Amino acid sequence: MVVDTHKPSAWDRVCSYLVRDPLIYLYTVVLGTASLLCSLFDPGGRRQHWLARAWAGLIMKTSGCRMTVVGAERLDGSRACVYAVNHISALDIPVLYHALPFQFRIMAKKELFRYPFLGWHLRRSGQIPIERENARASLRSLIDASRTVQAGMPLLVFPEGGRSATGQINPFLGGAFYVAIKGGVPVVPMAIVGSFEAVPMNKYVIKPRPITLVVGEPISTGGFTPRAMDQLAAITQNAVEDLYYARAEVGDPRTGTPASQMPATTTPAGSEP
Repeated sequence: MVVDTHKPSAWDRVCSYLVRDPLIYLYTVVLGTASLLCSLFDPGGRRQHWLARAWAGLIMKTSGCRMTVVGAERLDGSRACVYAVNHISALDIPVLYHALPFQFRIMAKKELFRYPFLGWHLRRSGQIPIERENARASLRSLIDASRTVQAGMPLLVFPEGGRSATGQINPFLGGAFYVAIKGGVPVVPMAIVGSFEAVPMNKYVIKPRPITLVVGEPISTGGFTPRAMDQLAAITQNAVEDLYYARAEVGDPRTGTPASQMPATTTPAGSEP
């Protein structure tokens, strides 16, 4: 049984419904509109990415969630990588835009691209939609994504294919690892810890709490062929699970043991490691 660790207070509910949620919707509409306008004269996406980082920073401040990064020295925007991260909350995208200090592209399910403002920004800023119901369209998207990393642009992926409803990590799909192998770039495992307890799936009340992004050691794709994408997915999932369950409040289903306490040494987002 998964324990509900969210349990917001009455004050959290009032603040969320009357202040935090309306402000977040306002940021999304205003900065999403600005991003759309910038896309008319910003083919490289730099201004749009700056606006996305501003949007994320405002959301993190408004949510009251303090952000830290562990392993920030492994974030290198000067070379292409596939950054593979777990997905447990609607806060995850703001967390990543706030924490990663360089431009990147997101490979995400096509449904996200249908949302007003957020979806418009994703499409106009060059993010890559994946249509899993259509194998031919999905393969085209994966090939496009591999060209993106071959051109030197880091790629961010949620290999689970969607948010976890339990806070535990779901099985990784192989598509993102096909991209890494085809593009000849390493995979960097990352884990977001704490965003599930702040805002679980299908919840709208924000419970302010610390959120940590943990960056693991890069995994080389040398020696892997596209047919071995599921093997690389399993290796990466194990690495992400090690990073996550060492710090998460939810237990590790691999061992059935409770998670350990978060380590005291962390690096504030945006600071030197």
